[in-house]
Amino acid sequence: MATVHLRIGDLVWGKLGRYPPWPGKVVSPPKDLKKPRGKKCHFVKFFGTEDHAWIKVEQLKPYHPHKEDMIKINKGKRFQQAVDAVEDFLKKAKGKEQGSDGKGETKGKKTSNKPLKILEEDDEDLSALRDPSEKDLTDSDPESSTAEKLGAGASSGFKWKSPISEPVKNDPHFHHFLLSQSEKPASSMEVISKRLKIIEEDTRSTSIQAADSTAINGSITPTDKRIGFLGLGLMGSGIVSNLLKLGHVVTVWNRTAEKCDLFVQEGARLGRTPAEVVSMCDITFSCVSDPKAAKDLVLGPSGVLQGIRPGKCYVEMSTVDPETITELSQSITTRGGRFLEAPVAGSQQLSNDGTLVILAAGDRSVYEDCGSCFQAMGKSSFFLGEAGNAAKMMLILNMVQGSFMATIAEGLTLAQATGQSQQTLLDILCQGQMASTFVDQKCQNILQGNFKPDYYLKHIQKDLRLAISMGDTANHPTPMAAAANEVYKRAKALDQSDNDMSAVYRAYIH
Repeated sequence: MATVHLRIGDLVWGKLGRYPPWPGKVVSPPKDLKKPRGKKCHFVKFFGTEDHAWIKVEQLKPYHPHKEDMIKINKGKRFQQAVDAVEDFLKKAKGKEQGSDGKGETKGKKTSNKPLKILEEDDEDLSALRDPSEKDLTDSDPESSTAEKLGAGASSGFKWKSPISEPVKNDPHFHHFLLSQSEKPASSMEVISKRLKIIEEDTRSTSIQAADSTAINGSITPTDKRIGFLGLGLMGSGIVSNLLKLGHVVTVWNRTAEKCDLFVQEGARLGRTPAEVVSMCDITFSCVSDPKAAKDLVLGPSGVLQGIRPGKCYVEMSTVDPETITELSQSITTRGGRFLEAPVAGSQQLSNDGTLVILAAGDRSVYEDCGSCFQAMGKSSFFLGEAGNAAKMMLILNMVQGSFMATIAEGLTLAQATGQSQQTLLDILCQGQMASTFVDQKCQNILQGNFKPDYYLKHIQKDLRLAISMGDTANHPTPMAAAANEVYKRAKALDQSDNDMSAVYRAYIH
């Protein structure tokens, strides 16, 4: 196959995780940000986002030859804005290259037929032409490689070339991103780069996860089915955002209508009632706070049940008790609808990142129809059999998590009461067998007094209560969960309901 040589400044289509191919430019990485070992890749800055990533050469294609194909397969609003940004840069670069006389000459010098580089909007450098001495990058260069060209088809495998500019180290947006990862500016880029979250993707590209980089799974093709989504809370908002990013056609509804505005701006459609959303869509998801809200959404005025027709699919993602799932399933299927429960294990951050774990049960064919949706919102999914099984498993998981959080809070307060350093306790925990992101993040929340909700305290207490009730039904003791539940009830009495679950700490210090 022919080889395409990429150079600093080339415009490309880059394939990052589950995202569709996105326009970007090859740029110089920060000096101390090393290229991943054994990977032939380039450092790419993506248009229309704050993302920068190391991308393998086979995940890169030149911008111009593949532009039309890419535009055909990607219709999202943000994608179009990114393409428009590329075109704006091209026009600006062409204008500067032509000079003030508009005849392709700049101050008496004849323009050569060399590739243009794209200037940043605030770039005052009028030199739009590459220096003749600029060489093609080779694999022997520390920040370069070559890409093998595939056929022109955009839907073929990604082995992908063409024009862009200034090193990313001179980009103020990049510095803002790097510095935002640390609490205070570091004295060197090496210190900062160590704090960056590096993700090994299924595609074997390594990306620096910026605010807009949520995709860590392999590429997906969005379903052609129309998707509805009811409930835009902490979890639902991140889920819908990722569905839209991956190209799904989504209609949204929320009890507080203003929450829909942002998603409509991003390309979602607006439904006036749950019934209308279900009638307009092939698959409708819901994610609300508790069993009462879930039942009201289905059985209430202008509810889901009024829009259900034979073949319509309804997916309940709320964490509720198995009895509620049985009632909802029977209501939907009696009308000829198809039902799946799919509660999610995770937090707001994991929802935003598209790394939830989906627990599904019910109609297996609906589970399969939801394949691309589950890939967009989560890192893995499990099918657990008949409806009700996922609710049971979800309550067990949250019972364990809630009890564990209460124990962590108890340990931190006991350390303080006995004159021990809470920070040292955290350091020891994070070096031992209990080390986890959960322990680190929740303890840091407590030590910093930051209880911004990632998972509402009132919701974990609700899950503990439901798990205890489930234990009663099965005649199985749940003494640890019962003790933890009392601590969360105390925290709720101290007005901590709408804080993060880690605010259970405050129940021990009042």
